[in-house]
Amino acid sequence: MELNESLIRTVQDFPKPGIQFKDITPLLKDPSGVKQCLHAMMPDPDTVVDVVVGIESRGFILGPMMAQSLNCGFVPIRKKGKLPHQTLEASYDLEYGSATIEIHRDAIQPGDRVLLHDDVLATGGTAVAAVKLIEALGGKVVCCSFIIELSALKARPLIDRYPIKVAYQF
Repeated sequence: MELNESLIRTVQDFPKPGIQFKDITPLLKDPSGVKQCLHAMMPDPDTVVDVVVGIESRGFILGPMMAQSLNCGFVPIRKKGKLPHQTLEASYDLEYGSATIEIHRDAIQPGDRVLLHDDVLATGGTAVAAVKLIEALGGKVVCCSFIIELSALKARPLIDRYPIKVAYQF
């Protein structure tokens, strides 16, 4: 299956001047494009996955579809203060400031094999923080998947100890 890069729209100067935002909404409107994207992000066939963990918020779009296809559960990682039960948190640096994400303490069991999913691998801070949360709960990351990788930002080495699946590289 060949991925159609025209389904990823580049929006100039969003959310601020100088940024070239990669917009996935045209992809989401195209059923064939979504199917091809999901296929590209799936782990190798011999990889066993017990749970897909999706990062807020765009990791919630295709993450549950991946979980359904893999016949496993889905767990959200959310921004601080959004989960109602006992949580574990991890903070990370952004270009201008910092952020904190959380996961429910009972969301992952020791030994669970986890596919971590998000929409974009950019600077890697969110993915690294998510891996820390998963591993702190005893989970084992068996694959990381992203719709888009912004290769120029060189985040891959931060998580390359895990298999990485990316549908689109820019």
